[in-house]
Amino acid sequence: MILPDTMKAMVTMGHGGLEQMVLHPDWPRPEPFANEVLIKVAACGLNNTDVNTRSGWYSKTVTDATTGGAFEEVGEEDPTWGGNPITFPRIQGADICGHIVAVGEGVDPARIGQRVITDGWLRDPVDPGNTDKTGYYGSERDGGFAEYATTLAVNAVPITSDLSDAELATFSCSYSTAEGMLTRANVTQTDTVLVPGASGGVGGALVQLAKRRGARVIALASEAKHADVDALGPDKILPRAPDNLRAALGDEKITVVADVVGGPYWPILIDILERGGRYTCSGAIAGPMVDFDLRTFYLRDLTFTGSTVIDPEVMQNLVKYIEAGQIKPALAATYPLEELREAQAAFIAKQHTGNIVVIP
Repeated sequence: MILPDTMKAMVTMGHGGLEQMVLHPDWPRPEPFANEVLIKVAACGLNNTDVNTRSGWYSKTVTDATTGGAFEEVGEEDPTWGGNPITFPRIQGADICGHIVAVGEGVDPARIGQRVITDGWLRDPVDPGNTDKTGYYGSERDGGFAEYATTLAVNAVPITSDLSDAELATFSCSYSTAEGMLTRANVTQTDTVLVPGASGGVGGALVQLAKRRGARVIALASEAKHADVDALGPDKILPRAPDNLRAALGDEKITVVADVVGGPYWPILIDILERGGRYTCSGAIAGPMVDFDLRTFYLRDLTFTGSTVIDPEVMQNLVKYIEAGQIKPALAATYPLEELREAQAAFIAKQHTGNIVVIP
């Protein structure tokens, strides 16, 4: 196969607003190094990580909710998920679906032609379980908002599915994040899980994956999105933030809160947990600063778990779930790569249910 020397790419040039994403029609096409593959990108999903890294929201100097706009001050020493500086220009985008078109030294050429989705967690091959040695696709190295992308061969996970490229591009980040949260919280069929923000990509994944584990699931979502959320299979759907959550829950006994929302409603979520309950978190789109009553925490014997770097087997398990039809995509919309700014603006507005995907 003859490959072009250049490619179309949407490149993030620095911290700031949507204007920092610039379309380059002739960006140099990457070459796969040893133990890497080159993927022809068919679709790439959007996620909060893209927005937060571009805007610098991860920096401790920022205390506002995720808005996707420029912040007045961003600490350049800790603006990424891992608390490290980021190198610009950077091609973001972690959720690729595509085909391998070339391989680097040490990779079986038979992999050329494979349909793959990407595992976003870049691990040390000698020490894969060491979370201090991990990076993230589209952050520590260029990702998929382009026509071509390279990644470690182990991070290009083969998949056999009748789903479209855009549908497969909805899974990697959102569903692995959700499965990581449920694993940290040790969710089983004995649990009742409350999912705030159930209409989002991670929220919808939490609903499906908790149901797959046999748990009872209560979803919180704006009433305009209840029909869409209902299609994901929760046992009950409540408004996004009931004034009296305890009354709205009735006899439900919440043993796990799986949260990516945070913000001012957070103390109410913690207060409805049963004794011995668990709170697991992998986001704070409504704001990272919360009121925390330590008495609720210790007098109720609660357990809190943060979840970012997932276990290495999570992506392999997700592919098995997809191939077995145990989970389904929630594709909200597709945009051409040239309209990534518009796509990300729609993503930030949160009027959709599920995931938004761009097509090169």
